[in-house]
Amino acid sequence: MRIETHGQQIEVTAALRDYVESKLARLQRHFDQPFDVRTQLSLDKPDHRAEATLNLAGRTLHCDAAAVDMYAAIDLLADKLDRLLLKHKSKLVDHHRGESLARNGEIGEIG
Repeated sequence: MRIETHGQQIEVTAALRDYVESKLARLQRHFDQPFDVRTQLSLDKPDHRAEATLNLAGRTLHCDAAAVDMYAAIDLLADKLDRLLLKHKSKLVDHHRGESLARNGEIGEIG
């Protein structure tokens, strides 16, 4: 997973960059294939805003969060991204692939 962190009207310090990377590292457990995360930290007075765009294979997911301080906004963003990835992963699983009576040919036979 590659994480790019950018700032708008705010300087992204090493501490903020490390905090974003540590919080978003838990997103790797959902998918085996690599994906990119682009985060943008900005200041919308009086709130701090954190936005992220995930680029998965064939899919782009976007999420944003706002809070009183930047660290709280990053925490909210990580939670929202985690839920968003779980929802996306559940959509990828095909629940209609199991064994069924119609596929086995047991229904529809005139006996």
